[in-house]
Amino acid sequence: MWSKIPLHAPVLRIGLLAASLGMLSACGDEHHKNLTHSASVDAMPGDKALARIYETSCKLCHSNPASGAPLTGDAQAWLPRVAQGSDTLLDHMINGHKGMPPMGLCMQCSEEQFLGLAAFMSGQKI
Repeated sequence: MWSKIPLHAPVLRIGLLAASLGMLSACGDEHHKNLTHSASVDAMPGDKALARIYETSCKLCHSNPASGAPLTGDAQAWLPRVAQGSDTLLDHMINGHKGMPPMGLCMQCSEEQFLGLAAFMSGQKI
């Protein structure tokens, strides 16, 4: 299938890959099926500065069940991450961890902003 798509069409390739991953996610974790996708997509921090950062750096992965990232508002998925403590969370956000890219795609974010974003997405005090 991939070989039939012209090399000059990377956007099409990415779209097909995303669609394929979306279909695979339907076979996954029951918990993600119970969490409404729209609740994760519609969530936005009350702080305007954090909302801008969330929109441009976090939302793509943390509102998409196919990404494997813990969804915004999914306290159950965030619980083991938050339990590791703020130092570990910061380390994972700044240096990257598993599928989390270094700096979470926010090269200008401060540690305070990272912790604010994690608190918002997890719904927990960090």
